[in-house]
Amino acid sequence: MYFLVKVKYTKQLENGAFKRVIENYLVEAMESFTDAEARIYEELSPQIRGEFIVMKIDKFELHTVFSFDDSETWNLVKISFTDLDDNREIKQRILVAADTVAEANIRINESISDLVRFQVISVQKSNIVEVFPIFKADVI
Repeated sequence: MYFLVKVKYTKQLENGAFKRVIENYLVEAMESFTDAEARIYEELSPQIRGEFIVMKIDKFELHTVFSFDDSETWNLVKISFTDLDDNREIKQRILVAADTVAEANIRINESISDLVRFQVISVQKSNIVEVFPIFKADVI
């Protein structure tokens, strides 16, 4: 289960200045908000100097994440396909790492076109800064 966690902290910018920011992180956790909060503290404590505050945690409906080590930009892809067993339309959201929307579209087609006939409904850049899966999967 995925959770979108909104975190507020003071970030040091490249020019050396400090700025209060609110950033979104996607955390995979075992079906509980408490687990998601514990995981975000575990993941961010080594990365953020000083104090940070968890502002909000929401469940985030997502089928899967396609991570690529050459991009830190996350794109939300919505697809639809027809279930052949009962002939109903199924819609899913997938998060794809890609520098551009066009690249995300290419990557989703390369990643799942062998598995199912589908149609891309939309691709848009997300405001997610980083994704923390439960198990560190192999990165493509």
